[in-house]
Amino acid sequence: MFNFSKPKYFHRPDYVFLICVAILVIFGLIILSSASSDLGKLKFNDTYYYLKHQIIYGLTFGIIGFLITSFLYYKNFQKITVLFLISNIILLILVFTPLGTSHDKNASRWIEIGQMSLQPAELLKISFIIYLAAWLSNVKKRRQSFYEGFLPFLAITCLIAVLVFIQPATTTFIIVMISAIIIYFLSGVKLSHIAGIIILGILGISLLIYLTPYRYERIKSYFNKEMTSQTTGYQLDKSLIAIGSGGIFGIGFGKSTDKYTHLPEAIGDSIFAIIAEELGFIGSIFTISIFAILILKGFQIARKSNDRFGYLTAFGFTSIIAIQAFIHIASISGLIPLTGVPLPFISYGGTSLAVFLTMTGIIVNISKYT
Repeated sequence: MFNFSKPKYFHRPDYVFLICVAILVIFGLIILSSASSDLGKLKFNDTYYYLKHQIIYGLTFGIIGFLITSFLYYKNFQKITVLFLISNIILLILVFTPLGTSHDKNASRWIEIGQMSLQPAELLKISFIIYLAAWLSNVKKRRQSFYEGFLPFLAITCLIAVLVFIQPATTTFIIVMISAIIIYFLSGVKLSHIAGIIILGILGISLLIYLTPYRYERIKSYFNKEMTSQTTGYQLDKSLIAIGSGGIFGIGFGKSTDKYTHLPEAIGDSIFAIIAEELGFIGSIFTISIFAILILKGFQIARKSNDRFGYLTAFGFTSIIAIQAFIHIASISGLIPLTGVPLPFISYGGTSLAVFLTMTGIIVNISKYT
């Protein structure tokens, strides 16, 4: 099944991209050690509980995934995309069985086996994007046909949407879907198909927000910050206070006064606020700059790819990193409505870190064959 021989144009990987990934991972572990220290001490009597958990279950599996995907010729993954996606869909269904657990506000997003937990929705960032890249790179007629292209794309999207929305993991689905639409467009489909998908997506998400009170309240709190500062807008209000208190140089590493007492989800959805508070404007700009370089290099690797599968895969994965980083930073800064999404490579979450490292491993692999 797999081809271990390397094409003649094999060369060294993109080291700038590699260095950016390494910086974000190391920086993320350092920031997490500070953001999680008080919480770990209170809940488990271990200041470094969350850091150790991130290293054992996130970094370890992430490095394994990175090494496998960066060394095994990337076109081999094109052969198993259907199997990978089907396996991911099965895992999404298993979330609603006794194997599924709720860690946050009654959300059924995890499968727990022993000491390990897995978030299947996070795996969609790899399985769905790489499946679409393989599917859209094979047959030109499929990209242009309404029945062989548009309808199958819509059907698989709707199936995944139902499984993800009822968990719920709305923001994860939106991130994956925006990236999917981008590579669907880049594959050369008709603009009318893209327009149809965007319209249906906006209508569907708008209806979902309107029909689910907590999502609707988040939107309301964005437009009525003062009225909701003590209710649905509490997290945003405290995040802005933390960001503002950092000033230019920050109050100092490990000296955040908001990471446990005031700021909700300090180790996950609000971690950029901790960066801004402790490291200030300088630390915030540093973080954003590394992400910007990583994203620009990722798009450059995609553009230089010699085949459509590599081009679409690298572009899709880089888009996910870009969109998720933007949503996290923009929402916690009050630029867009607040959403519960971790900052790639930095926020606490073993599955998230492992997925992003595996994803970047494939991009690094593609960079060796440009």
